[in-house]
Amino acid sequence: MASRRRRPTREEQKHRQQKLRKAREKLREQMLLDGTNPLKRLSASNAVSPFKTQEEETAHRAKIAAAFLSAVRPQLAALLVTLSKIKDPRDPKKVEHQLAMIMLYGILCFVLQAQSRREANRELNGPTLLGHLHQYFPELEKLPHHDTVGRLLAKTDVEKIQESHVEMVRRLIRNKKFDRFLIDGLYPIAIDGTQKVASGTLVSPEWQERTHNKGTESEQTQYYVYVLEACLAFANGLSLPLLSEFLNYEKGDTETQKQDCETKAFHRLVARLKKEFPRLPVILLLDGLYANGPIIEDCERRNWQYMIVLKDGSLPSVWTEFQALLPLCPENQTTQTWGGRRQSFRWVNDIDYAYGANGKHRLKLHLVECLETWDEIDPETGKPAVKTSRHVWISSDRLMKDNVHKRCNLGARHRWNIEEAILAEKRHGYQYEHTFSKDWTAMKGYHYLMHIGRALNALAQYTEDLVNVVRSKGVRAFVRFIRNCFVQPWLNPAELKASLPEAPQLRLA
Repeated sequence: MASRRRRPTREEQKHRQQKLRKAREKLREQMLLDGTNPLKRLSASNAVSPFKTQEEETAHRAKIAAAFLSAVRPQLAALLVTLSKIKDPRDPKKVEHQLAMIMLYGILCFVLQAQSRREANRELNGPTLLGHLHQYFPELEKLPHHDTVGRLLAKTDVEKIQESHVEMVRRLIRNKKFDRFLIDGLYPIAIDGTQKVASGTLVSPEWQERTHNKGTESEQTQYYVYVLEACLAFANGLSLPLLSEFLNYEKGDTETQKQDCETKAFHRLVARLKKEFPRLPVILLLDGLYANGPIIEDCERRNWQYMIVLKDGSLPSVWTEFQALLPLCPENQTTQTWGGRRQSFRWVNDIDYAYGANGKHRLKLHLVECLETWDEIDPETGKPAVKTSRHVWISSDRLMKDNVHKRCNLGARHRWNIEEAILAEKRHGYQYEHTFSKDWTAMKGYHYLMHIGRALNALAQYTEDLVNVVRSKGVRAFVRFIRNCFVQPWLNPAELKASLPEAPQLRLA
């Protein structure tokens, strides 16, 4: 009779788990050092459906839907707790839907990427979706009309919605979900501004104003909404929206006819960030617009680190000293190959920078330059060609061989994450440039709901259970797939709920 295999002790199981965890960490670190992204998008598949029976396809959909719910459901449950604390401005005698349920429905419309309020009413208000939602939220007896959502947002303190979003991110940070993606223990936060919408007519007094072709016959006044965004921008590609600061015409100096501007909005935004995350170790990733003394001093006063793009022509005194000091410190350089590119770093620490009236404000800046070369096939000649690029950043921390790669490649370069995130919200189904309401307050409310919806999708798409599915299908096709699963009668809501783990955990890839 064959002997039974000995069951490992608890200490042995713990040792194996620690060994596996260290192996995973080493693999992730090597991927980042090599410049490879474990979540890199694959080419869209050109294969036909692999399923031979409807049962196989249904089982496949159920598995993916269960993984998606396991990632999203805990976040929604916690969001409902904070959303339910928002004061309801409606007459209690005339309330048909709870405020939290209306907000939940608004979030889900962005999770499932409804293109407009009309489309949400038409395609995301049916009994199949309600049947799935009722399994987890029994108090939801009927899905609201989107006119109800719009009217409620116009009367509600919508900043509380953004506070609920911040609380969700704060909870993820407390649970150490992002610890593997930090830069020397710092949370990378990128900040950038973008136009939300423009119009030839003044929709609301808060909209900004500009004049095209001023002083000519074709002079035209245009009104627009501009938003400053802050998001977590990790080196693995994950970006999560944090806060939005709307430029407001009424916050400008009306006496001197000066509008609100991006610099003023930046100071308001970082003040809110510090209030929401007072002890969070932060490294700000900023573009060249913010390479000026007051903003750098503001970051240092808040004990935040930063990596700021320095463009040619900006801070000329700093450039002059950088060029003069480079030959005097030949040890401040290193070379490496990263992401298929040959990189050469050169840096100078402790550059004196004076600004303000008579140069009364002084700072010590650290400057690093990265020169890159790589080989490509010229599309015109079909012959190999050497391509080059150059990047320069201001660093809050002194630069050395041990930290220049992390601060530049894993930090500063991923400032692009916020631009890619904004582009995705504008062009990939989240309708960033659609106001959803002409009312200023309701428009902001929809914007905050959109950010929560995209954050939930991003978290789900970067989980270990779904990352390969997203890579094979593509991000937009994956969202359409999930939407189809819950809107069409593919799955049994009760059976799907029964298949979920009792205590799901978010495990990011």
